[in-house]
Amino acid sequence: MEAYIDAFLNAITGTLSWTWKSIIFQVPWYLNYFWGLISISLVVWLLEIVFPWRKQQGVFRKDFWLDGFYMFFNFFLFAIAISGIYKLLQVFFKDIGIKTDSLAIIDTASWPMWGQLVVFFLVLDFVQWFTHILLHKYAFLWNFHKVHHSVKEMGFAAHLRYHWMENIFYKPLKTFGVMILGGFEPEQAYIVHFAAIAIGHINHSNIKITWGPLKYIFNNPVMHLYHHAYDLPKGTYGVNFGISLSLWDYIFKTNYIPEDSGTIRLGYPGDENLPQDFLGQVTHGFKRKKK
Repeated sequence: MEAYIDAFLNAITGTLSWTWKSIIFQVPWYLNYFWGLISISLVVWLLEIVFPWRKQQGVFRKDFWLDGFYMFFNFFLFAIAISGIYKLLQVFFKDIGIKTDSLAIIDTASWPMWGQLVVFFLVLDFVQWFTHILLHKYAFLWNFHKVHHSVKEMGFAAHLRYHWMENIFYKPLKTFGVMILGGFEPEQAYIVHFAAIAIGHINHSNIKITWGPLKYIFNNPVMHLYHHAYDLPKGTYGVNFGISLSLWDYIFKTNYIPEDSGTIRLGYPGDENLPQDFLGQVTHGFKRKKK
């Protein structure tokens, strides 16, 4: 039991220490996700200001500051809080004989780095695409995912506006994705992580980008805006589930872009009942519905 307690506390203090070192520039720039997130956010926000798609939308759009707080809460504060739990799981699995490479079906260790990164990117993005579908399909999961879909004016910071429970769902499945790749991340995995942040910010931004022929591979703001549409095609529980890649939506026929004006209504039926404040939203999903 002492080993578990030590692992739990060491994980939290280690993550907290790394975050603080990132803030004061004591980690390599390519691993500094704190300032990396800020830099990417500022660049995409500047592009929104200079090249706005919805020109009537304000620079400080509705819920701008709330979404900004969500960015740091989900990316750092909650990551620190939950790091101990994931470390406990790792120690537990190790104790019962399950190693990080126990589920490996692809051994990429001997591949060139670019090959490792491509496969790593594809596998993790597919796992997230699949998890995203589950968040829409099942009522229990959708109850938490509603927070992300309560956005009424789209902007870059909406990318990381989501209920903390989504971390609980995504993280184990992403870890599973890493395990089937031999149980390790490529040495230059930070390239994939930073690319995912940038693509996610752009997809939620007030910029009209489609990538031309590459739209069948990479997600884009026009496609993702329809993922947030209030009115969905009849008989569906969602469309355009892609995270970084649109590829999966085109393969599995969940793509939908009827037009590209950018003026559609966002949200979901009943979104007026979702609390408007951060505390109300992060506790949403656990309360019983009033009869």
